[in-house]
Amino acid sequence: MKLGARIFKTGLAIMLALFVAEILGLPAPLFAGIAAIFSIQPTVYRSYLSIIEQIQSNIIGAVVAFLFVYFLGNDILVIGLAAIVVIAINLKLKTDSTIGLSLVTVIAIMENPGSELFSYALLRFSTIMVGVASSFVINLVFLPPKYETKLYYRISNTTDEIIRWIRIQPSMSSEHTLLKADIKKLKENLVKMDQLYLLYKEERNYFKKTALSKYRKLVIYRHMISTSGRALNILKRLHRYENELHLMPEGFQEAIHEHLNTLTVLHEQLLLQFLGKVRTSELSEKHTQFRKELMDLFFLYEKCMDREDQYHLFHMLQLISDVMEYGEYLEHLEKLIHNFYTFHKEENILTITEEEEV
Repeated sequence: MKLGARIFKTGLAIMLALFVAEILGLPAPLFAGIAAIFSIQPTVYRSYLSIIEQIQSNIIGAVVAFLFVYFLGNDILVIGLAAIVVIAINLKLKTDSTIGLSLVTVIAIMENPGSELFSYALLRFSTIMVGVASSFVINLVFLPPKYETKLYYRISNTTDEIIRWIRIQPSMSSEHTLLKADIKKLKENLVKMDQLYLLYKEERNYFKKTALSKYRKLVIYRHMISTSGRALNILKRLHRYENELHLMPEGFQEAIHEHLNTLTVLHEQLLLQFLGKVRTSELSEKHTQFRKELMDLFFLYEKCMDREDQYHLFHMLQLISDVMEYGEYLEHLEKLIHNFYTFHKEENILTITEEEEV
């Protein structure tokens, strides 16, 4: 089991919230700890946005709880009705993510208000806000995860797995059901790539020089993710039309596999080139040549094959289309990486450290 940064941040936020609540002599410091759990965020920027929503939602929860207790008391049914009203208001204001903490505020105030209702409600509200503030402080001082490193290696590892499957397919040695399950996992990895991309994108830069460099890297990472998606599309086509491909003439099969091998090698080299580990390759020029040969073969077999066998060509046309698109994405990725290292050399700095488990 791996303990991530968010686990440590949550623990530290709870400790800080309970400590501050006890120092200030606030009643029920437990609610401060609960508020800290709800308020912890993966990035400083999200924490900033969250604290604004939390303050707004907690004020709503405190006001609704105060009014319900003042006019209707704190019966179980009244607490439930107050919770419904608070949820409805939060949904109306589109602050869904803060509903949980807003309900904690309602329960904290309506639990046992006593005779001094206003002061009691104010103290409980203050206790909740101590937890929110503690989480914000921890997010500020705690070193954020290295999202660029995580993003790059998520892209690299997922792409490597896709490429291995693509290279195995020609021999038909892969287990059909196993590959189907792995394709599902690879789709999930693409979703995780997008999530890491957003987290990295949300990391704030306080200097113009680093901000411009980050914008350029964001364009490259976005295209890397899209290119990996195109490679996965090819794998899905090879898996779905496996039998149809093996019914095609050997020359056509060899052309497809040779073209794919060229593209996958180029893809691997581009990922390493981005780290500065390899030089620019000349494989993209071969891709242009293979593309023309592949289309010539397709039209040749389309004329020679019987009408019954031409049905397979429609499926092969989809595969060829995906291969062509994959190649175009790789060519564009190559240009982006080349420009990254050709222009603004002093500004474009990678912050990728050695590989971490993602």
